[in-house]
Order: sequence, then structure tokens, then C-alpha cells
Amino acid sequence: MDFGLVLQTDPPASRVISLMQRAEHNGFTHGWTFDSAVLWQEPFVIYSQILAATTTLKVGPMVTNPGTRTWEVTASTFATLNDMFGNRTVCGIGRGDSAMRVAGRKPNTLARISEAMKVIRALGSGLEADLGGGTVVRFPWIKPDARLPVWMAAYGPKALKMTGEEADGFILQLADPYLTEYMVRAVRDAAAAAGRDPGEVTVCVAAPAYVTADDSPEALAHARDQCRWFGGMVGNHVADLVAKYGADGSVVPHELTDYIKARQGYDYSHHGRSGNPDTRFVPDEIVDRFCVIGPVGKHIEKMRALRALGVDQFAVYDMHDAQEAVIDAYGAQVIPAVNG
Repeated sequence: MDFGLVLQTDPPASRVISLMQRAEHNGFTHGWTFDSAVLWQEPFVIYSQILAATTTLKVGPMVTNPGTRTWEVTASTFATLNDMFGNRTVCGIGRGDSAMRVAGRKPNTLARISEAMKVIRALGSGLEADLGGGTVVRFPWIKPDARLPVWMAAYGPKALKMTGEEADGFILQLADPYLTEYMVRAVRDAAAAAGRDPGEVTVCVAAPAYVTADDSPEALAHARDQCRWFGGMVGNHVADLVAKYGADGSVVPHELTDYIKARQGYDYSHHGRSGNPDTRFVPDEIVDRFCVIGPVGKHIEKMRALRALGVDQFAVYDMHDAQEAVIDAYGAQVIPAVNG
């Protein structure tokens, strides 16, 4: 099982680079960042420095979107990094929740994501791609061994189906075992129905992890408060699903939708940050289900459960007051226990 680290690109960039170095030293294989041009610094500039400061770590956005950059620019950026550092990037892509909304635009449609994935993957892998209207291009400088995998973030039934049919990987931003099993099955069923090998779709579960010294009420309460923001972030996507499909459980499971009934709006200035005042509606039960909190043993237990459900990578959202401690605990105890 691979492990990734997810960070926001808050200044100074040197701290992001340092934490990624620490993660690689502790056995993490992937370094991910948010990609929202207004809220945080430009990640692709920082990726270049992360790649230069590490040896094998793969980097990418969790997630970029088809609307903030033209597709050939996105592909060229990835391909340039791969040319410089040896195919060490992954293109995570989604609708663009914060990146689009903060800029006053609507998130991208699935149809647009589908077309963008095809173009970005093809160009980033040295192939030709139609940019629209019959304009076919290919990067003349790209090496023959270039390769750019594209992983798609998804929750809803249509997005899950498209992920299985078209993406190289599936990014699920929650660590609830029931919902993980449900959604991984949907992706793999769609892959099989499309004539693909379901095992070729890499499954990445991403969620906050907070390691406590014990399971005392005080320790768990603090960990929950540090991770409660995540339920609010996921709630943005869930609210869109409820608006589209309803909340009767016939299309989207109650286990995903019920908790947002008390949601009253969202201010993106607090997006992805502990102490987010717009996430007070998120109950402890959701924090416990969606995140990984508690002593080391609880983390090992949940990692093994996720791996048994077909998860290939767990990516740690590390936005809280114990960033180094969690990286070190995973490196010293969790990763060795899970991977033998």
C-alpha cells in the first residue's frame, strides 16, 4: 500500500518542500497539494522544487480542474516536470470546487472533464490530441518514454462511472469503509463493463489523519476538532449531489448525504483549515468515519481495512497542528506495520 501526503501551498513554499522531504524520508511515495489559484500559491512552481529536493517522490494536484488553465498548458507543465525529473507526476483532476467558485465560475461539467482528461493524458504521454475544431497538436520536444497518468476525483454515480471507464486512477476523499467499498465497487464495475481490467484503475483514498497519544476523551476531542474541517469540504460536493439527485438514498447513499442537513453555507476563506467556523455542523460520528484519528493502532487497523477493500494508496491530509508528528508516526509505526 502506497502512502501520500497532501498539503495546501501556503507560504512559505520552503515549508511545503521541507514537509515533502520529511514524508519521503518516512516512506511516503506521493506528495499532493491543493490547486486553487486564488487561495494558495501556484503548486506547479513548487512541484519543481519538491522534485529537485527529493529522489523518488511523485507529485501532483489533488486536484486540478479543466477550467483554470488551458489543457495544452496543463499537459505541457506536467510533461516538462516529467522531462526534468523522470515521470514523477500524476494529474489528479476534478470539477474544481474552490478553484472555480472563488473565481466566480461554476465547477466544470463531467463532459468537460472527460475531454480534458483525454487531451492532457495524450499530450503528456507524447501523443497527438485535438484541442477542438480540428486543431491537432503534439509536443515536438517530448521524449518517447513520457507517461502521464490521470486520476479522477469522484463521489456521484455518473462521476464514478466515468472514472471507471476513462481514468487511470480514482481519488476518493473520505476514509469511511462502507462508502469506500460502495464507491470502489461502482468504479470497478464500470471499468469491467467498458472492457477494461478493473485492477488497472489505481484507488487512492485521501483523508485527514491525526495520531493521538491515547484514546482518552480529551485526546479524541482535540483530534476531531483539528479534522472537522474535512466534513465541511466534502459537504460542498455532497450538497451538489443532493441538489442533483435528492436525499432519499435511491441514488446517493444516506451514509454520505444525511449529515449535511444542518449545513448553512460555506466561506472559502477558511477552506481546508482546522477551526473552520462553517463546519461546526459536522458531527463527531462523521469525523470518525471520514477521517483516521486515535492511537497508532487505530490507524493501522483502518489502513488494513481499506487495503482489503482494494485501496492502493492512502493520502494523508496534513492540515492541523501536528503535521510533523503525524508524518513521523506514519513513517515509524503505521507504514511498517501495514506493509510488513
